[in-house]
Amino acid sequence: MPHRPEPVALDGNALGLTESTIMGVAGTAPVFSIAATSAALVAGVGVLAPASLLYCGLIMFGVTFAYMHLNRLDANAGASYAWVSSIFSRALGFLAGWALLVASAMFMVSGTIPAATATLALVHPAAMGNTAVVTLVAAGWLILVSAVILKGIKLTSYVQVTLTMLELGILVVIVGTALWKFSAAPAHAIHWSDFDPRAFSPHVFTLGALTAIFFYWGWDVTVNLNEETRDGSWVASVGSLLAMLIIIALFILFMVVALMALSDKEIQGANTNIMLAIADKLFPRPWNYMAVLAVMLSTLGTLETSILQFTRTMFAQSRDGMLHHRYAHLHPTWDTPWVATLAIAGFGLLLLFLASFIPTVNQIIQDSIDAIGFQASFYYGLACLACAWYVWKHQRGSWFHVVFFLLWPLCSGLFLWFIGLYSLPTFDAMTNTIAIGGVLIGLVPFWLNRRKAFPTAQAQPVNEL
Repeated sequence: MPHRPEPVALDGNALGLTESTIMGVAGTAPVFSIAATSAALVAGVGVLAPASLLYCGLIMFGVTFAYMHLNRLDANAGASYAWVSSIFSRALGFLAGWALLVASAMFMVSGTIPAATATLALVHPAAMGNTAVVTLVAAGWLILVSAVILKGIKLTSYVQVTLTMLELGILVVIVGTALWKFSAAPAHAIHWSDFDPRAFSPHVFTLGALTAIFFYWGWDVTVNLNEETRDGSWVASVGSLLAMLIIIALFILFMVVALMALSDKEIQGANTNIMLAIADKLFPRPWNYMAVLAVMLSTLGTLETSILQFTRTMFAQSRDGMLHHRYAHLHPTWDTPWVATLAIAGFGLLLLFLASFIPTVNQIIQDSIDAIGFQASFYYGLACLACAWYVWKHQRGSWFHVVFFLLWPLCSGLFLWFIGLYSLPTFDAMTNTIAIGGVLIGLVPFWLNRRKAFPTAQAQPVNEL
């Protein structure tokens, strides 16, 4: 057995409940998710789009409850990697963490590209269709955000709070104005019957879920930051729950507004610019460009949280010997995993360079979103099943644990895996290669490091909920 290095500690007690909650909200990129996927969701399910977000939100609550409970048992920056390793096996745990690494790396493309196009829309609209220029601006944003994260979690949290509050402020202005203007004569009349579960056929519900899952991906950054949060086992858990409540309300409310403000033809014509399409109907130029600014702020905010998730998961895996120990090195001044941060920045720049050869920006975004959805379903589902199994083995005497931490996560995990498998035939060959191959290639570093890995302690309850 190789000598285990001295334990290293992140900057503990850096975040409070407010920062933790805002990190979770920012992780889902509310405005970007709305802009990128609303048209696809409406195309699939029509006026049932708000209900689709509601019911998929209830499914995601099962994931949230699983993460809350597992975080209370073991507040580990590796989150799903550490929990699945402890409860099931090292191999499954490593693949859960690896899927998050791959999804976060893919987001270096699907997150920076919209930030770049929004930037160009504000300063040089003529260049928005030039893929090379877009990827160059995206690379600049990636370098800047990575530099902020390198400087420490406190600076990162200050930047995140500022970006997210501005983003949400703009979103509230647009939503409030749209409700006031379009409620009397909406393009689509929304009725309570549209929220009736019986309005869905199995096919329509599944079709909506394929898109809706991407809306919610990313809130779990709160638990990846648990070692840097005051009383992380409790505060990070509560922060994730509060973040989920906020984003479900935001997503449903905006989808109602989008249907009220725009016709089907306008929604499909807007494509990924649905925020701007609504703002065009509400405000004169240049005030309508607040929607473009919101998209830019949203993508930059969630780019930051994606890098945080990647670096903290890689840090935890490296600390356990599952990856090379270099990724567990902390900066002597800033207490950040600086090698892991440079790794994701370098890999993101490489992906952006490769993406510059893809002919259209929309194709880049759509392919990466599809791959991320599959990978998120995989590692969320594993964490849910791990939580359900742990409760079944150790805590099923409590009805509260059985309902909220066994049955609900179990149903959510199985549904997410079903959605992931159901989506594969709808992807093209390239997307399937990235989605599946991105996870399976993790077996290579796992095999190479299997002899160096240190035992992962079995998760044990520390403070009962």
